[in-house]
Amino acid sequence: MRHMDEQKLAALIRQVKEGTVDEAELVRAIQAAPFKDLGEVRLDTHRALRKGFSEIVYCPGKSDEQLTAIAEAFVDEEANILFSRATRAQYDLVARVLPDARFHEKARIVALGRAVMPSCPGLTVVTAGSSDVPVAEEAAVTAEYMGCAVERLYDVGVAGLHRLLAHVDILQSSRAIVAVAGMEGALPSVVGGLVSCPVVAVPTSTGYGANLGGLAPLLTMLNSCATGVSVVNVDNGLGAGYFAALIVRQSR
Repeated sequence: MRHMDEQKLAALIRQVKEGTVDEAELVRAIQAAPFKDLGEVRLDTHRALRKGFSEIVYCPGKSDEQLTAIAEAFVDEEANILFSRATRAQYDLVARVLPDARFHEKARIVALGRAVMPSCPGLTVVTAGSSDVPVAEEAAVTAEYMGCAVERLYDVGVAGLHRLLAHVDILQSSRAIVAVAGMEGALPSVVGGLVSCPVVAVPTSTGYGANLGGLAPLLTMLNSCATGVSVVNVDNGLGAGYFAALIVRQSR
């Protein structure tokens, strides 16, 4: 059974009304929608219907057998699918089952881009330093597969504020911004003071000892004096990209 999304359910209902599909088939489709039991894994096939995007597969800790079973469950899927925090070896494993899978190495994401989605402009991802790019790419790639056109502004941190101010026009025309920073984590507050759109702040574990594995920028961002700044957990680029994409998609 393919994942059930809103369009497929609406199409089935129309076919029932037209008489080309009987009611029993509609019932079977809805009964099969909630999840697919793969043994140790229960794939949430109802996620797209509830939330508008399929379940994202978190790869760390999963065995080769589990990943293979999940990949096989996606063979006939027509939606966009993401495998997050994947290694090259895990990509190779998935690609044996899903040859159209693509590996975004910096983002550590294996992706299937099978759905045709309208491109929603207005999402900007900024980083304080180039060391923050992997987390930023996780956010950007996630948002792109959710149908957003993403502008990237990397290495524009407060240590050289003129680099950020050179792009104020892009920032102020954005519908949502993901601001990624390690060290002391000041970038989201600065960005938040320049724009009227929501800013999703992402602390990273990049920095010297007092960074405390991302705790220092996390606390800075939580204590931001700029309004309109929301904070996700340390290194959570995927969560930030997902949340920002929802904002952009709903602001069309």
